[in-house]
Amino acid sequence: MGRVSVKENKNRYQLKREELGLSRDKASELLEGLSPERIEKIESEKSLPHPDEVLLMARGYKAPSLCNYFCARECPIGQTHVPQIAPRSLSQIVLEMLASLNAMQNRRDRLIEITSNGQVEDDEVEDFVRIQENLAKISETAEALRLWAETMLAEGKIDLELYEKFRK
Repeated sequence: MGRVSVKENKNRYQLKREELGLSRDKASELLEGLSPERIEKIESEKSLPHPDEVLLMARGYKAPSLCNYFCARECPIGQTHVPQIAPRSLSQIVLEMLASLNAMQNRRDRLIEITSNGQVEDDEVEDFVRIQENLAKISETAEALRLWAETMLAEGKIDLELYEKFRK
């Protein structure tokens, strides 16, 4: 077994590997195609990971949240378009989703009013922005639910075969 890192500012990739008790050599065996040297470069931030490498780590470490982390924090496009999703419990996700859906239900008629003429008038901009923010919150909670489900599937807490059966 290799040495344990004492580095203070470890990135998510290193933290996840160490959480699993894997040396870089063992991680490399698990992540076929990713050498221990490449893992070291990613973890020491000498090099950003490529998307395919993040996918390997997410699958191998059973940590789908690594994909969201990469997209939201390291991908130039994702940094402007993908919110970073903080892990939370299923009940918290559902309550946030219901609150957002209820708020949107109250604003639905206003959205119809605003957009009925195919444009947003100056006196409608503020309401339109608030509605967009609410829709973004719904989208974020939907993404949190998807990420939660992917994590449960990766950890074997939801039967993958049964899950896929109903997705088709």
